[in-house]
Amino acid sequence: MLLSILLQAATYAAFAKMGAGIGAGLAAIGAGLGIGRIGGGAVEAIARQPEAVGDIRSNMIIAAALVEGVAFFAIVVCLLILFI
Repeated sequence: MLLSILLQAATYAAFAKMGAGIGAGLAAIGAGLGIGRIGGGAVEAIARQPEAVGDIRSNMIIAAALVEGVAFFAIVVCLLILFI
């Protein structure tokens, strides 16, 4: 049973590698778009309330770090699929 599953997985290895590459690319594009929207929103908020620049900046950095962390995790998972 396990051998047949492994043999089936070996026959679809090319599709898995292609899917991993596409997944890594989509994760990077999504993170770039997300961080861009966070930065744009922060600039607009700072333009509306210049006295709150410190709070807005710290929240922006935390949100961007969380988005980047999720994207990094997705890329690592895709690379693990690619090389294992």
